[in-house]
Amino acid sequence: MTSTATPATPAAGENRAARLITDGMEPRNVIILVSLGVGLAQNNPLTGALWALEAIVFAAAIPMAYIKWGMRTGMWADRHIGQVQRRKFLIPVIMASVAAGIGGMLIFDAPRAMLALVLAMLATLAVLLVPTALWKWKISVHTAVAGGALAMLALTWGPLVWAAYPAVAVIAWSRISLRDHTLAQTIAGAAAGTTTAGLVFAVLTA
Repeated sequence: MTSTATPATPAAGENRAARLITDGMEPRNVIILVSLGVGLAQNNPLTGALWALEAIVFAAAIPMAYIKWGMRTGMWADRHIGQVQRRKFLIPVIMASVAAGIGGMLIFDAPRAMLALVLAMLATLAVLLVPTALWKWKISVHTAVAGGALAMLALTWGPLVWAAYPAVAVIAWSRISLRDHTLAQTIAGAAAGTTTAGLVFAVLTA
């Protein structure tokens, strides 16, 4: 596949709602939302938003640019990287980009919550890499990122945010409906992301 354009219509037999949810709530978009959500909660929302932009560049924009480059070169067939064997090469690249963003935050003294946000992302990626690389098991990145994002937003804005957690189940349904993941893979992703990101963020912001 050499085009990065999203198909105007779903593939034959594909659930259109599932495709819209999968594409609309892909990790890049969720990372943008959680970064802005944590950034705008800082004492100086403008400064927080600027740090959120830095997080978005290294955790979402650069990884997506690399994914699109891989699609153009035929490295993988779609932007969700359906081939599990390719994910073990992609995740370390994303981790390197996130680590570079962390370096910038350390050098320029980012707010603790913003640093915790990106460190939580890095920790989650490390956890996801284990089943991907060792067992070639395609744990869901969609549900991991969504679960982790909600955990960090709940710790930032208050426990009422947990009321949105059913959205993770909807994302899981979309991934299963499209036959990109099994139920076990989506549950494992949600558990890994929620637990890892939540714990790291909580400890570092305590």
